[in-house]
Amino acid sequence: MTILAVRKELLKVCSIAVFSAVAAGTLGIGEAQGLVLTFDDLDATSEFDGNQIPNGYGGLNWDNFYYLTTPTYQVNPSGYQFGTVSSPNVAYNSFGDPATVSSVSIDGGQFDFNSAYLTAAWSNGLNILVEGFSDGITKYATTVTVDTTSPTQFNFDFLDIDSLKFTSSGGIDVGYGGSGTQIVLDNFTYNSKTVPEPTTILGLLTVTSFGIALSRKQKWQQKVTSKV
Repeated sequence: MTILAVRKELLKVCSIAVFSAVAAGTLGIGEAQGLVLTFDDLDATSEFDGNQIPNGYGGLNWDNFYYLTTPTYQVNPSGYQFGTVSSPNVAYNSFGDPATVSSVSIDGGQFDFNSAYLTAAWSNGLNILVEGFSDGITKYATTVTVDTTSPTQFNFDFLDIDSLKFTSSGGIDVGYGGSGTQIVLDNFTYNSKTVPEPTTILGLLTVTSFGIALSRKQKWQQKVTSKV
């Protein structure tokens, strides 16, 4: 095999490698990674109080969201008990006040909010306004109504957002041991968005540059050969 033939074969292999690498990198941008947050991997709470969900849990930040270990909760029966999908923990908005979930990224990281199971802690007919934001602008707003007796799964499909807000209101007290507009949240499902690591991008650029340089050299060689 001549040197020119070897170079042609090398250029062919390199071109395939460049296409494959670029395709893989492109598909990696914005690739969704599904997660279901059950809150069950958090430490057990006391018999009467919940604990605040720490920022970073499940790759998200949590404001005014707490969690409760329902089997040992001493104010049962309650919507916390009946709203448990995966035992032993559920999340709730402290004092029934608005609560938010947001991306941990400081550079505008986004996620898709797919679904969640929602229940009312103390009041039937509780209204929950769920809003999805991107850069402070409301992209989605949905109101659902829940009772205390069982969890309901809602599919929200809020795409490309960086924060969520839950606001509860209304409802009729059912006479359990507590009162208020607290939400019971379980099995929170979302997709995180990922981008290639800087080293991956650098590798793609390196391979691509090598392919371009080899192609130029190949064309120059062909011109020289045609003149002889």
